[in-house]
Amino acid sequence: MENNSDDLERLQLLDIVFTKGVNALSREELERLHDLIEKKDYSHDKKAQKSKAKLLKKIGNAIYDHDVKYGNSFKTS
Repeated sequence: MENNSDDLERLQLLDIVFTKGVNALSREELERLHDLIEKKDYSHDKKAQKSKAKLLKKIGNAIYDHDVKYGNSFKTS
């Protein structure tokens, strides 16, 4: 049953990303979406696997931008 709730959560977060953009999510939501997408296996579909990689990169960039904007960066400058 946990898999179903994970799929539902992943789809809800993806819906927000596709309607409002990746910056509409909080840092915690971005991390959760990253984990949920990373777990999902798209190896059977080459096009979906490529989209997954692009989206993970976009989410990673949004997390970094969020850290820079709000000063939560792990950098020691």
